[in-house]
Amino acid sequence: MSITRSMAFIVALASLLLSSFASPMDLEAAQHAGHVANSPSALIEAVRRATEVFRDVHNAAPDYGPILGCVSGPDQGAMGVHFANPALLEDDVLDKAHPEALIYEFKNGVARLVGVEFIVIADVWHVNHAPQDPPVLEGQLLQFVDSPNRFGLPAFYELHVWAWRDNPNGAFVDWNPRVSCEGQ
Repeated sequence: MSITRSMAFIVALASLLLSSFASPMDLEAAQHAGHVANSPSALIEAVRRATEVFRDVHNAAPDYGPILGCVSGPDQGAMGVHFANPALLEDDVLDKAHPEALIYEFKNGVARLVGVEFIVIADVWHVNHAPQDPPVLEGQLLQFVDSPNRFGLPAFYELHVWAWRDNPNGAFVDWNPRVSCEGQ
């Protein structure tokens, strides 16, 4: 099945899933502990401005829908539940204001936006870019993930941005030890 058809099906089911989760409650203190002491990058600030509306998971649909369930790390930490936008996955555009995926952590019936992921399919990227020209967003090099992979996607490039949950390992590292799949 094509990525577009798969994503369209998932987005169609999103409204059913979204109705079972509560809106985030006052997340400012819990999710921004330590942000004042550490000055975030311009990319993190841009992502926060662009995704503020998505802190309430109900605002993600119909453009974004959940895929794959909660993604946990190989050793520690997790990524959370990705809500992807199929239209953005099909192009070779990387726009800090329009991430291809929103990442939520679900605990006690509450969905919390913890970060985003920028994704571009390698073959799509290289239609207009040389093979030795990987994508870069605001100075951050996207990581190459070959196929086959655990996500069932063709080879792709990705960059996580932990804009709403601090990651002690770095704001652009894949796995966040402060994100959990427990309590899903």
